[in-house]
Amino acid sequence: MDKGSDALGRTLNAARAQLTAGLSPVALALAWSDWAIHLAAQPVRSAQAWTVHPLLLAMDMASHGPQPLPVHTASTLGPRERDRRLAGPQWDEWPFNLYRQAFHVRGRWLHELTRNVPGVDRHHAQIVAFAAQQLQDMFSPANWPATNPLVLQRTAATCGLNLLQGACNWAEDLRRALLHQPPKGAEAFVPGHDVAVTSGKVVFRNDLIELIQYAPTTPTVHAEPVLVMSAWIMKYYILDLSPRNSLIRYLVDSGFTVFAISWKNPSDKDCDLGVNDYLALGLMASLDAINATVPGQRVHALGYCLGGTLMAIGAAAMARDQDDRLATLTLLAAQTDFTEPGELSLFIDESQLAFLEDLMARQGYLDAGQMAGAFQLLRPIDLIWSPMVQKYVLGERTPMTDLMAWNADGTRMPQRMHAEYLRNLFLDNALARGRYTVNGDPVSLGDIDVPIFAVGTRTDHVAPWRSVYKLNLLCDTDISFVLTDGGHNGGILSQPGNASRHYQILHRATNDAYVPPNTYTARAEQVDGSWWPALQSWLAAHSGSRREPPHMGARQLGLAPVCDAPGTYVMAR
Repeated sequence: MDKGSDALGRTLNAARAQLTAGLSPVALALAWSDWAIHLAAQPVRSAQAWTVHPLLLAMDMASHGPQPLPVHTASTLGPRERDRRLAGPQWDEWPFNLYRQAFHVRGRWLHELTRNVPGVDRHHAQIVAFAAQQLQDMFSPANWPATNPLVLQRTAATCGLNLLQGACNWAEDLRRALLHQPPKGAEAFVPGHDVAVTSGKVVFRNDLIELIQYAPTTPTVHAEPVLVMSAWIMKYYILDLSPRNSLIRYLVDSGFTVFAISWKNPSDKDCDLGVNDYLALGLMASLDAINATVPGQRVHALGYCLGGTLMAIGAAAMARDQDDRLATLTLLAAQTDFTEPGELSLFIDESQLAFLEDLMARQGYLDAGQMAGAFQLLRPIDLIWSPMVQKYVLGERTPMTDLMAWNADGTRMPQRMHAEYLRNLFLDNALARGRYTVNGDPVSLGDIDVPIFAVGTRTDHVAPWRSVYKLNLLCDTDISFVLTDGGHNGGILSQPGNASRHYQILHRATNDAYVPPNTYTARAEQVDGSWWPALQSWLAAHSGSRREPPHMGARQLGLAPVCDAPGTYVMAR
């Protein structure tokens, strides 16, 4: 095929991707056809699915009357099938209890219809079941004004003013979306003024990062500094939000010299930046600058999310090259084995990747908004339908928070970097299989010999904790694994003082026997409160004697402070 035809195909796919939020219609069609053909090839199963089973469910519904589902039935439904919005007392009244019961019955029917069809590819079966669940969530009676008692009550009480206010909210959000402006209320959380306010200086800058060194708040500090690396798909200040929930400030106040990488928000000119570039210009350049600022000391490396994955790759490469500049490795909600990455794997297959690669080839990057759509589909009730009903039907806006404003302040991902990440890590799982190469040579996580502190969060839909836990299968070094309450962001932002927080921790010494996840949850110590003090104690135990804080930047080597934190890269949109 000639290059012109290939370019035309890429252009058409990129145009389609703009209409489908980056989801490949071919991937969906392949999954649906696989399921439909195999279901049709099972005449008995097909008949039961389309006729007998719905009839039996309808009879079950009729036999119980307009009442909530029996306890034994409701207990078998998943959290999203139950839709906790339907649990209020208003839903116990007729006809809303009938709507709720019909919703549950339809959910059970869809579940039976899409599961365990013989011959269907596992990945295709998961996509079909996921799509069916999306439809189920969409048609929840809580989403529609005529079937939601709370909406009807509010409309009656306000004489319809809630609907007018909802229309105004919708118009305002549409205007902001068309103008590429942040959501309403986000202007109250400006980096450097309202968030990311921990005092510090940018002490190094290159074409990809700004390295921030934070000012000490204690008369002496631990000898070994801490390097914090967040994911390149997010602004770094997730770990330095408000002073009350800043992990960076907590470590500074605990007597650590903390450095943080602030990634550049790439443009189409950065489309050829790949993983090796992020390692060289990010991790290795930062270590060089830190070694110049704090000479003779090894570094505590801390990575969050994809930043943790990149940090693990870098640590393995350094171990291979006998580079001993790391003292410890801390991984927060970071996957290194992608065999069970959760529902995100639904969006990763050859068809989907080819579709995304065509989109990125046209743009030079993947926009944060295009990535956000996939994350929203993982929790549609919480991230799509509930906010829509709240804002556009009830006419109420949820007050903006620092975490919500940060979440709306996303970054783009260079074409090459994102394609390498998705294909090599997610699709091929090359890192766990020992086939991932850095600068042409493979790296092995088994080579890492520094102590590791790893954190997983119980309800993480981005990096499920059992997937994060697989690090124990790949490394024989000293590992302390923490399992904490909360999700991907909320579980990490677990500042001390919250009485509702709990976590488990288990230490596995070098070369100790592997502990399976179920055994871990039964054996690990239960602790009330935040896990942050456990990290602080662990880092202190692996640090040398305290000394006077280092200077801000290595002036003698030309690394004088460039500007005040949070720097300039974090401000780019």
